[in-house]
Amino acid sequence: MIGTEHIINIDKPMDWTSFDVVNKIRFATKIRKVGHAGTLDPFATGVLIVLTGKNTKRQSEFMAMPKVYEAEITLGHLMDTGDRTGKITESVPVPKLDQETILAALSGFEGEIQQIPPMYSAKKVKGQKLYNLARAGKVVEREPTTIMIHSIELLEFSAHSLKLKVKCGRGTYVRVLAEDIARALGTVAYVNELKRLAVGDYRIEDAISIPEFIEKWKSSAA
Repeated sequence: MIGTEHIINIDKPMDWTSFDVVNKIRFATKIRKVGHAGTLDPFATGVLIVLTGKNTKRQSEFMAMPKVYEAEITLGHLMDTGDRTGKITESVPVPKLDQETILAALSGFEGEIQQIPPMYSAKKVKGQKLYNLARAGKVVEREPTTIMIHSIELLEFSAHSLKLKVKCGRGTYVRVLAEDIARALGTVAYVNELKRLAVGDYRIEDAISIPEFIEKWKSSAA
């Protein structure tokens, strides 16, 4: 653990921003160069790759790796943020769904698809981050981007929820994917729970918590 060059697979806790994690590790290790490779929303948990030292230059390499998410989606309500932290902006009845109908809808989102970035995101339009505009009550036009959905697996469903496992490429917003899938099913939706299971070969099973990392760091420095 001694040294300044690390690739750390952190299991990000709920309600922490990705930069909270970076700052905590920077403070604990006193390493000057610390960054992450792919933002996780504060409400989301799971694999966050933290890079230190010269490895920070490899950020793009890690961000280009496919990612796997497990998402619990609530049907019937639309949130301004696309997730459970927001405010309801629309409520729509949920049609009676069966597995065949859901699987048919999901298949339409596999492969290369177009996606419009959400207002509540760090993407910039004319130099301004969208979430800053959204918090000011502004909505601006966003150009669709091409993303890759490698696979979508239906894990379970009920009358008002879906649980999906999504393997996707860089730039995918699972919140937007959930909304688009819901529209294909004749309703609206938001993401209630989101967990990143993998970034490339870095898996949640091998991730460590922030306290575990700090304890290992202190032990190796003793």
